[in-house]
Amino acid sequence: MQKGFSGFNMFWKELLGVGKPDIALLIDGPNILRKAFNIDLVEVRKELSKMGNIRIAKIYLDQYASDKLIEAMVNQGFETITTTGDVDVTMAIEGMEYVLDPKIDMLALMTRDTDYRPVLVKARKHGKRTVIIATDIAFSAALRNTADRLLIFRGPGKIETIVNTE
Repeated sequence: MQKGFSGFNMFWKELLGVGKPDIALLIDGPNILRKAFNIDLVEVRKELSKMGNIRIAKIYLDQYASDKLIEAMVNQGFETITTTGDVDVTMAIEGMEYVLDPKIDMLALMTRDTDYRPVLVKARKHGKRTVIIATDIAFSAALRNTADRLLIFRGPGKIETIVNTE
């Protein structure tokens, strides 16, 4: 795996013990924010914070997102990005920006959608660690097998962490 500048920075952080990785968290709102999944985003942030410092926390919503939902996300500390169409393209493009950002060491995507696999592949090629956060319902095997680490929410307070060893 090719190491980018970020991988070099993370190497020195680990070697010198001077800090935890800086994380960009991107959430696919329409794909994840469903009542059936019952995901607590405060719990997500708490669990992800164990892996590093969340520097970026964005949630991508479509044009049909209610004002109450947008307000709730802002109140939880997320930057909301509203798109006029499918959020996949916007989130993938911004994901690539963080792949190329030397200040970000880890890219965490909260989604179940396999469309983001190319972003994970590029992130790993650039020396970034990758995390997928999802539910156990209809979760993409491609994402499961591509990310360095998985956080799977199986219900309130039930989080499974899986580390891929490839």
